[in-house]
Amino acid sequence: MTLSTWLLYVAAVFVLTVTPGPAVLMCVSTSVNLGPRKALVTSLGSTSAVVGLMALSALGLGALLAASELLFSALKWAGAAYLAYLGVRALLAPASDIRVSGGAAAARTPRLFAQGFLVGLSNPKALLFFGALFPQFLDPAAPQLPQFLVLGATFVFFELGWLTVYALTASRAQRWLQQPHRARQFNRLTGVVFLLAAGLLATSKRQPA
Repeated sequence: MTLSTWLLYVAAVFVLTVTPGPAVLMCVSTSVNLGPRKALVTSLGSTSAVVGLMALSALGLGALLAASELLFSALKWAGAAYLAYLGVRALLAPASDIRVSGGAAAARTPRLFAQGFLVGLSNPKALLFFGALFPQFLDPAAPQLPQFLVLGATFVFFELGWLTVYALTASRAQRWLQQPHRARQFNRLTGVVFLLAAGLLATSKRQPA
């Protein structure tokens, strides 16, 4: 892998990770409700899912999805349904709450990790990036494992770094965000973003093989 290829990848990952999306909203709402440490658990779940997508993409999942209409549709609609579910829950959340998924059981670490994992797995940005663009950064004539490790470590650095920044920022603004009218606005914004992400994923087209 040349330095110019890696720098181009860094630029793409920077844009992908810094822009707010489902993973960021999950992280922010968890930080406000349960604290930044719990938000880190959801962030680890989301990042793990995307690293899994990265690995599958490197192994040829992108080509498999391009060849199988049934598999592509199943993954697309499952992810869209989950994002829509989160969006509706946020829209229906109480005005005094900032919630993506509520309940005391949601504070359990395995559940938080699983929620983050599902959000990362159904993130339209990640699915499109790793399904279509990521393989282009791999040199097929060079050893694959070193390239994957470099690209994977780069992504994890930026993803966890930005999610940590969002979690700490949300934690500091906790009291301000939890005021009823602001919580209501945040819930509506969160719900709309999740529903838009669901719509984006549902209308995505399969790339021809």
